[in-house]
Amino acid sequence: MLQLTPQSRIFVAVHPVDFRKGIDSLAALCRQTLGDNPLGGAVCVFRNRAGTTLKLLAYDGQGFWLCTKRLSQGRFQWWPTATTPSVILSARELSILLWNGNPDRAQLAPLWRPLPYEGTTAAG
Repeated sequence: MLQLTPQSRIFVAVHPVDFRKGIDSLAALCRQTLGDNPLGGAVCVFRNRAGTTLKLLAYDGQGFWLCTKRLSQGRFQWWPTATTPSVILSARELSILLWNGNPDRAQLAPLWRPLPYEGTTAAG
């Protein structure tokens, strides 16, 4: 099972990809275009030209996962625009994207908040 955790590294390819490509071709794109080693455990996300389908490529130590999500109606409403070939998302931003949401508009709580320090110690 493919697991997304807050520690997951997620790279989203900005430019659309020919979806006739399989695991090996997408892994090569990870290396050449995104500048990431596909065997390093990161999740690479690709979109087709029409904006109706996403592919996620990940390596779990034993083999590759290739997951596809195709919308039954419409297109993905949000996709990053940048001058770089890829954009980094958090796991929760990817979840929003997979549900056809806009991670930029989501009102998310901060990933980490410092707890107030009481100034007490455990030693007595």
